[in-house]
Amino acid sequence: MLKAPLAEKTSYVRIWILMLILLLSVVAYADRSILSISGSAIKQEFGLSPIQLGLILSAFSWAYVIGQIPGGLFLDRFGTKRVYGITLALWSLATIAMGFVGEFAQGLTGALALMFALRFLLGLIEAPSFPANARVTIMWFPKAERGRASSLFSSSQYFAVAIFSPLSGWLVSRFGWEWPFFVLGGIGVMTVFIWMWFMKEPRQHPGVSPAELRHIVDGGALVEIDSHAARTAPSRLSKATVKKLLNNRMLWCAYIGQYCIIALSYFFITWFPIYLVQSRGMNILDAGFATIAPALFGFLGGISGGYISDRLITQGWSISWARKTPYIVGMLMASTLVIAAVVSSNVWIIAIMSFAFFGKGVAAGAGTWAVISDTAPKEAVGLAGAIFNGIGNIAGILTPLLFGVIVALTGSYGIGLLFVAAHCIVAALLFLFVMGPIHRVGDAQDDAAAPRYADDKPQVTGHA
Repeated sequence: MLKAPLAEKTSYVRIWILMLILLLSVVAYADRSILSISGSAIKQEFGLSPIQLGLILSAFSWAYVIGQIPGGLFLDRFGTKRVYGITLALWSLATIAMGFVGEFAQGLTGALALMFALRFLLGLIEAPSFPANARVTIMWFPKAERGRASSLFSSSQYFAVAIFSPLSGWLVSRFGWEWPFFVLGGIGVMTVFIWMWFMKEPRQHPGVSPAELRHIVDGGALVEIDSHAARTAPSRLSKATVKKLLNNRMLWCAYIGQYCIIALSYFFITWFPIYLVQSRGMNILDAGFATIAPALFGFLGGISGGYISDRLITQGWSISWARKTPYIVGMLMASTLVIAAVVSSNVWIIAIMSFAFFGKGVAAGAGTWAVISDTAPKEAVGLAGAIFNGIGNIAGILTPLLFGVIVALTGSYGIGLLFVAAHCIVAALLFLFVMGPIHRVGDAQDDAAAPRYADDKPQVTGHA
């Protein structure tokens, strides 16, 4: 009697790869956000003004923006594994060095210069991190799973805040402002070894089954994007491609949408804990714990946005409205954070911020990195992600600095909240009325299909 053939086993290595880039993203966001927890103690020790503190808080993003395009080109040339591993090690050492400022700085000017320099260095080294995440997503995930995958690593900021803000608050209150930098930098160094051991291309990973590989390839993943042959082949990047990246209305709406998302992110990881201490009367430890609820709701919103967006695609929605609808609704929800300016209860402050950051998470999960994954030219994935993230992270420069200027000039955090909320309205209107249909730039099939949605109505269709 013949035995029935055994069913082919399916592996899920791509899920573990996603968990790995989530871990690295959490470390990256924790390193850039812990200054907001230590900020009040640093301000008090060195006698910094709100504008000086805002300048230090913005230093990371000055370099992060400058480093985006070189970082994207490095990724395309040397590969995700090598570039991510080296930069993770270096930025972790820069984080540790921040804790030694008090030992080497001479006076207010010296402390200000050294802290700005170290945060600038951190931003420059971290620049390739999120374009690298996008490359891993495009390499490992089919199109119908990219929304959920992108939403998870995009939600790393909430994990970072929820986990490390209370830890950092406790470390500051117990040991001093330097210790969050020592602890988180040390965690980053250990993470390097996990990344270098586990990360591989889909075709080269020993844990990937034939069934999973077929699922990845058949779903449209660019599995060869990080191969040696792809990285060393003559560049197909042309002036025409760069021009498309810079002259495309759809892409510019995505760039500005990312800017508005990051403006909210940087308010949350820089001035929000300081606002709770200086305007709402919380101590540093309580402020650290108070950030947990908005962070968790932001994470849940991010996962929900990615799931809803992917689900709408499988239900037959056009990719344009499957990505744009959650983004628009989410940003309108996020605009409600301005209500915090007129309520007196700290409990209500946290509730309002939790609702707003749930909406922000929905928008980020559906309409930022997932859109770039769907639209980037195949020959310029790294560069497209770098331009997108570079323009978006200009908000990381301007938001902490302008918020500090607003507080210094007006003495009002309420006006600062209005400034942040305005970003949400602008972004929602751009996606609704200006962006037009979403399609891959330079793809003849998608470009030919785009005019079918010239009116950009939210029709149900099988086009993806």
